[in-house]
Amino acid sequence: MAANSLLYQFKTANTAIKLIVINAAIFLFVRLVAFFIGVKPIAITEWFVLPDDVSEIILQPWAFITYAFLHYDIFHLLFNMLLLYWFGAIILNLFSGKRFLTVYLLGAIFGGLLYVVSYNLFPVFENSRSYLLGASAAVMAIMVFIATYSPNTQLRIFFFTVKLWHIALFMLLFDLVRMPVSGNAGGLIAHLGGAIFGYVYAQQMAKGNDIGKWFEHGMDWFTNLFKPRKKSPFKKVHRTVHKTKTTSKSTVDKNEHQQKVDAILDKIGKSGYDSLTKGEKDFLFKAGKD
Repeated sequence: MAANSLLYQFKTANTAIKLIVINAAIFLFVRLVAFFIGVKPIAITEWFVLPDDVSEIILQPWAFITYAFLHYDIFHLLFNMLLLYWFGAIILNLFSGKRFLTVYLLGAIFGGLLYVVSYNLFPVFENSRSYLLGASAAVMAIMVFIATYSPNTQLRIFFFTVKLWHIALFMLLFDLVRMPVSGNAGGLIAHLGGAIFGYVYAQQMAKGNDIGKWFEHGMDWFTNLFKPRKKSPFKKVHRTVHKTKTTSKSTVDKNEHQQKVDAILDKIGKSGYDSLTKGEKDFLFKAGKD
């Protein structure tokens, strides 16, 4: 029963919360497995972190995405997830969960690309070997995207109220200042790659150009591969065709319940599932279980 409740809460949560749960679950899983078999966590994740060597990347191209779901330690995870939660709440008030996920994943990919290019192009990294992990590039893309799109929106952080562009600018300058001395130049370069993508995406969107649409179509195609064909996701919820007159209170209640279901289904037909409020989604989910 508890497992069903947790699964329901996960299914009905917004995209930012789902990403936070997934990141935290992967972090715990990796540490538990490493502990029980007596190895370091990197031994579990080496095929999922992003290496700097192109010859290795060819063998694990999925690492451009998977590295963004792995973290070095609990503080690395906590800091990234707090930023994802704060800025995700603002984005999801303006955009769909699919758009949010697109910014997150493409931010991670572009951050990873800049990291790899830098390590193979700039002489300063010639004798260095490294690998990349963490959601920081993806989170930076999220942060800069919304700070560019809605710069004067205010966010309450602890006891202070600041504008989004102030936060984004501070984070960027902080990364640039410590890049030469931090010992984590590769990670900070990835942050910059995510930030550049977030800025360009928001600027193009303001001009009416959705440069992430192709990626959304790709995600739709991929998820459809795992969906059962010719089956409705609301197979247990049926539209009323014939109505009978009755004075029974239970029948009246059923008719009112069905009318609400029909109204929600009509809304989905006109505007899509994402147009539903959380209350409507919860009601439809429960109706499908009856």
